[in-house]
Amino acid sequence: MPRFFASQPPQGGIITIDGADAQHIGKSLRMAVGDELTVCRDGVDYQCEIIGITREDVTLKVIGECPSSEPNIELTLFMAMPKLDKLELIVQKSVELGTVRICPVLTKRCVSRPDNERFKSKRERLQKIALEAAKQSGRGIIPEVSDIMSFDECLKEMAAMDLGIVCYEKGGVSLKDIDIPERSKIGLFIGSEGGFEPSEIERLEESGVKKVWLGDRILRCETAPIAATAIIMFLTGNM
Repeated sequence: MPRFFASQPPQGGIITIDGADAQHIGKSLRMAVGDELTVCRDGVDYQCEIIGITREDVTLKVIGECPSSEPNIELTLFMAMPKLDKLELIVQKSVELGTVRICPVLTKRCVSRPDNERFKSKRERLQKIALEAAKQSGRGIIPEVSDIMSFDECLKEMAAMDLGIVCYEKGGVSLKDIDIPERSKIGLFIGSEGGFEPSEIERLEESGVKKVWLGDRILRCETAPIAATAIIMFLTGNM
């Protein structure tokens, strides 16, 4: 069934879809009054019937609802800034796997170092990729791609979470040996193409972030977040 996200919650059992999604429903999908589709809002799936359709908007009547299939953890991916094409892949796959937020971070060894003003247009594209991945994978929310963070900002956010994890190629504990609380907020930090400086790892550990190891093979910066996210989702019963 076609799936869309609503900008507003239902009002009196009615949802309105406008803009590009409305045009997609009418022109591309050629849907009409009486057809059904799914609309998501705040982690709830609404089964809807089209009761009105124009070039500008689509009016829907809610005929049923159920919780979306969101993970029972809130996983934020802190990604040391890679090249943009790699970040696009990372955003797409991490959204499919269940992250709730993706935060690019500038670390000492980042090769790509755009400022937030230059990153603004790129962020719009990344957010669109997150939207399409959320639709495709049946998410109940649209995960956010944040502005670029400094290392200190990332450290502060991770310290406030229930569990912080950093993947480090030079050693650490296995993910399966970490106790992950149910319904917890987890921060996962992955290095860029050049990895982390030892001083950055030291500061993370001093803040209570746990150092984990993904095995003897050195994974590319676009592979590591996908592998680590999939493992975390499996260990918490979300795969």
